[in-house]
Amino acid sequence: MPLDDTRDPAFELRPLHHVQLAIPPGGEDASRAFWRDVLGMTELDKPPVLAARGGCWFRGGGLEVHLGVEDGFVPARKAHPGVLVRGLDQLAEVLERAGHPVTWDGEFPGHRRCYAADPFGNRLEFLEPERS
Repeated sequence: MPLDDTRDPAFELRPLHHVQLAIPPGGEDASRAFWRDVLGMTELDKPPVLAARGGCWFRGGGLEVHLGVEDGFVPARKAHPGVLVRGLDQLAEVLERAGHPVTWDGEFPGHRRCYAADPFGNRLEFLEPERS
């Protein structure tokens, strides 16, 4: 049932602060090779209390990705972040050259999109609005 549009909202949804993906124990170096070296994001210093848990954080293009170590890791094959990009074809080429195959999907109205996976098999979606 929809909420009444005339109510005075007690809260406001804002843009995402970050997306967290799981990685296996010891996956930090492979994460850096992908998120920093392939995608060009900057690694952030984690607060000391969180750094003790392992993992790593990256920021770039208005996106922040937190990679957290998970015992018994299983990759997210359906759940995924949807990342808006400019230059989707160029990104796809970079991913392919780095050994991350891209699958194209033309079923999202108004956007071109493709899927790839991080080094651990987590699904990633990249979208670019179609030009009108």
